[in-house]
Amino acid sequence: MRPFSPAPRSLTGTLPRNTPPVKSILKPSSLLGRRKEQHEQRGESPEAQDASSKRRKVFFDDIKNVTYEVGRRTMDEVKLEVRMALEAHLRGDDGQYDGLKEMFANDKKRYLPPIVGEEEDTLKPHELQVYLMALTGCIPILKSKDCNGLVKAILNCSWLGRDAAFVKVFTHFLAALVSAQGSYLNQVLNMIVGKFHDTRPSAWRVPDFPEVSRATMRERLHSTLQYLLRMFPSAISVLENLLRTKFPFLDDSMRVHMAYIHNLLQVKEYVPDLAEDVYDMILDRVVKIDSQMQLDLEDTDDDITAAVMYALRENAQQDAAGWEDEADDDSDTESVDSDDLDYDQDAVRIKTLKDSVEKMDSMLDTLFEVYTPHFANPGSDKAFDMFTTILREFDQMVLPTYKSRHTQFLIFHFAQQHERLTDAFCGQLIASAFQSNTPNIMKQAAAAYLASFVARGALVPRNLVRTIFMLLIHHLDQYRRKYEPLCRGPDLKRFHPYYSLVQATLYIFCFRWQDLVVSAPEFVDPEDPASYIGQDLEWIGTARKDLSTHIFGKLNPLKVCAPVIVEEFAKLAHRLNFMYAYPLIESNKRIRLTQFLSSTYSTGGALRDSGFDNQEESFHQLDPYFPFDPYQLPVSKRWLTEDYVNWKSIPGLNAEDDEDSDDFEDDEDDDALEGLEEGTATDSEGDYSE
Repeated sequence: MRPFSPAPRSLTGTLPRNTPPVKSILKPSSLLGRRKEQHEQRGESPEAQDASSKRRKVFFDDIKNVTYEVGRRTMDEVKLEVRMALEAHLRGDDGQYDGLKEMFANDKKRYLPPIVGEEEDTLKPHELQVYLMALTGCIPILKSKDCNGLVKAILNCSWLGRDAAFVKVFTHFLAALVSAQGSYLNQVLNMIVGKFHDTRPSAWRVPDFPEVSRATMRERLHSTLQYLLRMFPSAISVLENLLRTKFPFLDDSMRVHMAYIHNLLQVKEYVPDLAEDVYDMILDRVVKIDSQMQLDLEDTDDDITAAVMYALRENAQQDAAGWEDEADDDSDTESVDSDDLDYDQDAVRIKTLKDSVEKMDSMLDTLFEVYTPHFANPGSDKAFDMFTTILREFDQMVLPTYKSRHTQFLIFHFAQQHERLTDAFCGQLIASAFQSNTPNIMKQAAAAYLASFVARGALVPRNLVRTIFMLLIHHLDQYRRKYEPLCRGPDLKRFHPYYSLVQATLYIFCFRWQDLVVSAPEFVDPEDPASYIGQDLEWIGTARKDLSTHIFGKLNPLKVCAPVIVEEFAKLAHRLNFMYAYPLIESNKRIRLTQFLSSTYSTGGALRDSGFDNQEESFHQLDPYFPFDPYQLPVSKRWLTEDYVNWKSIPGLNAEDDEDSDDFEDDEDDDALEGLEEGTATDSEGDYSE
């Protein structure tokens, strides 16, 4: 007798009545046995043969009593063969056991009927299910560590691309396996979560079976996972860890990321306890992609970045769900492109940056879409609970990430949906900015977020703008009284919290100065900012006097604040009769910040400046970073159309502003890229409007 090497295939349905008998794939019958069988059949009448055939049909299913026709071999006989193969393996005879492993390992091979006259020696498509049912009945033997190789082969089979009956049998096999041997739980869940990456039909397609759609595949996958979690509630903690560890790598494609994220979001629907963890996993990845993309853009030539913007604009019509359509194409487009691009490093760079932008754009668009239903009634407790989650994520993940450029617009959008949410966001930022135990870098970040939100939020009410502006001045007074006695001149290192707060105050003034005006002459038109120029305006409270005290004080903040903000503030303040700071700015040009560095005080070298000659002045000035500078992701920006205040110069403010204030509307191809990098603090060169 020769050992059998199975070549499995797949086909749905039961065997027709005239199908040849199914022989054992593990234990072929002998020649003597076949001759005896043929002799007995020749001696029987046709009626007897038919009755005998009927007696050999076995109707069996462990799941829901569906009938199966297995020819001349009963399910008990198949079970016996499988049991004997497993027992022989435990004794050291691996021939039949290896046949079982090969059967599941090669389950995607197409079935080829035998040549006329030859024996049928391969599995028909439906027969793999019969053997899986037999193996389910042998779980007490299969759970042995010695059978781990067969278990792995079974777990790796293409079960999602077969018929529904096979999926149910496979699901019950998984449950029986984990129930008998709990150590297999991690392998089972690892296999299921690993399929969260799959989007191309070729990943689950099985020859000889009808095509299984992506939606059906996911429904089967999650139904199986949900069934196992009901059977084993303690598996939730194992699943949570796997969901984190199996998250796609940073450089994986948008398609893989989006497939995984959509599966994560589906998991939270039937495992509510994991909802916040799922949100955290997704946002953590978005922040990492966001910050990495900014670093890449900063190191990229302008020509390459412009090419990235052009490529993105070409795809601007594609919505966020387009990744699903692309996944339907099983062609190896990506690898072909990679081979071609190897000859052009600039093209590789452009493609890499474009993919990163599109990946983040799709992920953020998905998060906007997922969060939005919770804010249908923005004043409700349900909306506040969801906002609390977003706020916690912002405080833990976004705020400490300096180079985050777009992720923060999630909270920017939802914080403006209701006054209660706006107050919660501003309150959190104020607490972070003014707590004594907060690191200076976090204080600057919180102040920048607060100022940027108040300045850029179109739905932030006037009374809140005034309240925040006066609150910042109040804290500036406290800092001034604390620092002035110690001050010999402007020193960013020693007085960092003070300068970051001054810069935040100036930034708010540049954008929302109209909201700080209490009264104006009757002929001033609130709809025409130019009509305010040169008029005698009344400003809120003692804002003019208090801010002048700081600007012209010993700490000299205009020397330390970012020049682009100082320039815009000086221009506005002068033309609006708020303050005249140009003489101070001119005198500051003769001051070198290095001469006031705190490290030189103790050595008496405050005026020698010898150790810092090679450092530029900008190194000792604040970065003009304000986190809600214009949002440029082409798809997800649709969520912000009603939320955002774009920078608009006042016509006639100075000579260069006589033309249109929105330079970026006229020449978006050249300038829109700056919004993807960092953008200037006040967009003084134009507007990033849509």
